[in-house]
Amino acid sequence: MTRSEIRDSAFKLVFEQLLRDDNIEELYEIAEEIEEITVNDEVKSLVNGTLTHAEELDNIIESYSKSRKLSRISKLNHAILRIAVYECLYEEKTPVNAAISEAIKLANTYTYREDVNFINGVLGAFSRDRAKDQENA
Repeated sequence: MTRSEIRDSAFKLVFEQLLRDDNIEELYEIAEEIEEITVNDEVKSLVNGTLTHAEELDNIIESYSKSRKLSRISKLNHAILRIAVYECLYEEKTPVNAAISEAIKLANTYTYREDVNFINGVLGAFSRDRAKDQENA
């Protein structure tokens, strides 16, 4: 699987978990049964990491979302943003610009045009602040 395919499968699982609030292990089983979402160790690693840090990621998302409270962000956008911020913070092999670019690809595939702009704005502001913090460290 390519990293984009891993991310796409992880996005679908994180989105489904946001919708249903089911145990992630149950969602893995369902995904494997219906064979529409690939579930392997890399997908599980990305999903589990994202869900483990969900509260922290949500706080970051909400702090950079100037126009919408977290509760007003669609579940699709929420899942995309969670994965992207997680990758920026915890996936050392993934450059920040690649994580953002991939998030925009997901948004272009699954959301509306205005949502793409919203996601890009949130992630752009986050990455600029992150770059400043790293310069000052």
